[in-house]
Amino acid sequence: MISGATVSFHTLGCKLNFAETSTIARQLKEAGFRKVEFETGADVVVINTCSVTENADKECKTIVRRAQQANPEAFIAIIGCYAQLKPEEISAIPGVDLVLGATEKFNLPVYLNNLKKKELAEIHSCEIGDANTFTSAYSFGDRTRAFLKVQDGCDYSCSYCTIPLARGNSRSDTVSNVLKNVKAIAERDVKEIVLTGVNLGDYGIFDTHSKNRETDFFSLVKELDKVDGIERFRISSIEPNLLTDEIITFVSTSEKFVPHFHIPLQSGSDKILGLMRRRYKRNLYVERINKIKSVMPDACIGVDVIVGFPGETESDFMDTYKFLTDLDISYLHVFTYSERENTDAALLKDVVPMHERKRRNKMLRILSEKKKNHFYSQFIDREFPVLIEEENKDGFISGFTSNYIRIAIPYDPALVNTLVKVKLVSFDGGSSVNSEFIEALNTRIPEYAK
Repeated sequence: MISGATVSFHTLGCKLNFAETSTIARQLKEAGFRKVEFETGADVVVINTCSVTENADKECKTIVRRAQQANPEAFIAIIGCYAQLKPEEISAIPGVDLVLGATEKFNLPVYLNNLKKKELAEIHSCEIGDANTFTSAYSFGDRTRAFLKVQDGCDYSCSYCTIPLARGNSRSDTVSNVLKNVKAIAERDVKEIVLTGVNLGDYGIFDTHSKNRETDFFSLVKELDKVDGIERFRISSIEPNLLTDEIITFVSTSEKFVPHFHIPLQSGSDKILGLMRRRYKRNLYVERINKIKSVMPDACIGVDVIVGFPGETESDFMDTYKFLTDLDISYLHVFTYSERENTDAALLKDVVPMHERKRRNKMLRILSEKKKNHFYSQFIDREFPVLIEEENKDGFISGFTSNYIRIAIPYDPALVNTLVKVKLVSFDGGSSVNSEFIEALNTRIPEYAK
């Protein structure tokens, strides 16, 4: 280990990756490394990869080139999902020195005793079945909110997805350790935690071999609601078949769990859902949306959707488009289907041409903007508590309401990482709602202003 060496990080993909990168950064700090910005040309560059789409793979190669431009002698380590799935492919990228698979990424400090550039990248990978233990992780310092990993891996077999191959079977942190991490985060004056996992609603499996479920996600939610020191908990993406009525009802009465849900749909066509091997039909999805809106009419609901899946005809796509148009949702995350090796979907016939996939993507992105604009506009002249997050941008500072409306108020450095009450004044279709500062909030209050 070279004490005092500099290290920079670049994270691709999901909130889970950000939580893990932050944890590895703390490990390296304890080992004597000094974190610097990516562009400064660090001695060591760590790239935490995603491999959900083909673009994620290409982006990894682009980031390697950027790292080399900043410092041609930088020691480059690649970790994450892409590193587990295609270690040999990554090792062939010029400039890469170290590739660590799923079981080794948290042992990164061990491999940094010698930072000399290598002619051939060193690979430490594993059979994905060996990824059967849970390693805690949470982010801190990169954002106002903390991302807390409570679950990893997935036992589902969606036909398009490589994540089970990259992260292994479903496994979870213990309730006691989650609570310990939450208290540690609270001690650092973090006011909001986003719960993350590969299949968050599947929380409760601790032994990947026995698969005995010792608890469940609802039980964890109830325990977290009792913890002092955290103002807000936000549930990240959760499968519709795992988002139960009891979870929804509990969130509606909680002062800590906010009215914001991100629920993957992937398709509004039952035919395509079947080809995807999803574990629900669209009627169940409608039931979940209606349940949320019946007890939390102001709730924000985000939706994942994939366009251009093999076999998706124009009629199937328009079925999805109409389905989403009619749903009372707030925004969409739209993904263009891309073929992934070792998935069943890659073998399906009736492939949708790429130009058609892109057209459908554009249509849904336009729909998403309409949905977001409509959602934001409903709350003009309302008052909300807001967690102020970002620093000065053109004289304004931004933050989010509990139901995930981005607001902007005149910049005041004293407001960063504080809860304030604001009035939403106007919205012109941009990224945030123009708002008026009312007062600072020193104590927790119900999320919706009376």
